[in-house]
Amino acid sequence: MRSFFLSEPRLLLFGFFISYFASYGQTFFISIFNLEIRSLLKLSDGQFGLVYSLATLTSAFILIWFGKIIDKIDLRVYTLIISLGLSFACFGMFFLTNNLLILFLIIVSLRFFGQGAMTHTSATTMARYYNTDRGKAISIGEFGGMFGFMTFPLIVIFLIQIFTWKFAWLLAGISILIVFIPMYFYLLRDQSRRHKEFLNNIDTVSLKKNWRRRDVIFDRKFYVYLPISLVPPFVTTGLIFHQVFIATNKGWNMELLASSFISLGIFSILGLLFGGRFIDKMNTKKVIPFYLFPMLIGILIMMFFDHYFFIFPYMALLGLTMGLGAPFTGSLWAELYGVRNLGAIRALLHACMVFASALSPFLLGLVIDYNFGYFSIGLFCIILILCSSCSPFMHRHK
Repeated sequence: MRSFFLSEPRLLLFGFFISYFASYGQTFFISIFNLEIRSLLKLSDGQFGLVYSLATLTSAFILIWFGKIIDKIDLRVYTLIISLGLSFACFGMFFLTNNLLILFLIIVSLRFFGQGAMTHTSATTMARYYNTDRGKAISIGEFGGMFGFMTFPLIVIFLIQIFTWKFAWLLAGISILIVFIPMYFYLLRDQSRRHKEFLNNIDTVSLKKNWRRRDVIFDRKFYVYLPISLVPPFVTTGLIFHQVFIATNKGWNMELLASSFISLGIFSILGLLFGGRFIDKMNTKKVIPFYLFPMLIGILIMMFFDHYFFIFPYMALLGLTMGLGAPFTGSLWAELYGVRNLGAIRALLHACMVFASALSPFLLGLVIDYNFGYFSIGLFCIILILCSSCSPFMHRHK
């Protein structure tokens, strides 16, 4: 383990910090401002969910094209483009007025540069430059995102109480410019040497494993394992986007809700640490159907228990599946299709995941607008989890 950390420490830190700053485009961060944004533009839960879903869908289509560029240009240039884009999107939220089109464009930018491109960059970089320790490397990258889950909700609520909600967005944009961009230039200063070694190490045998994206689209295995990658972002995005509705109906206050993200973050980290080490020793295809079950149990807790104590195991079990998912699914696609064209393949996959996460705020928002409760939301999510977990078993028996 020590040699793993010492081999490429700056690259691991890059994966960590780009995932951390990607939090500004993640649903958990944006949804903290749900009430303020809806109040400014006078939107219902369903209407804001529709805007959010359409913006996320748009970002997914852009990512299909833009994501493959990471295979063709210097990683430092690619990271600079998406970092500046996310920073300007944060500034856009600071200057937001009662204009629905502007809100749509800002959310498109937040979702594309943050949730889409920056997360895609972390996962692709970790999977590409690590072979035997791929699971652990992906886990370190995702650890940054989990650390964001743990820290940002409390920070943002503090800033809103002391200053204003728009001030929090201003600080987010500034932090990318003065903290992350100078930091990543230092962390990637030897990227040219690293990428040259990567290209030289792809031998003739490995080339036979490296699929092109257009070949993957016509491969049956892609659609067998795709649902188990899409359900977690659908479920977690929907539940977290409408977290205020769920918490209000359960009698959980906002301070308690913000504190629960610490348990989500801690168990996400445990999932990352355990999952990364575990998946490096196992056949990913055999174990991946089981990683959604902690999430299933957590949703059952949310459905049947109202006492404020149960918000913590509910969020913890969601976090455990989120943590396990990063090394499990990240290693799966590299095992199936190789790493030479991994950027293009992961761009397609990540676009599908963003597409899935785009649907849930709108669909669950409709459930809320038509006066169905959190129990119906939970039941729907459980059905999706069970169906997606069964898909690999059905393929195996054919």
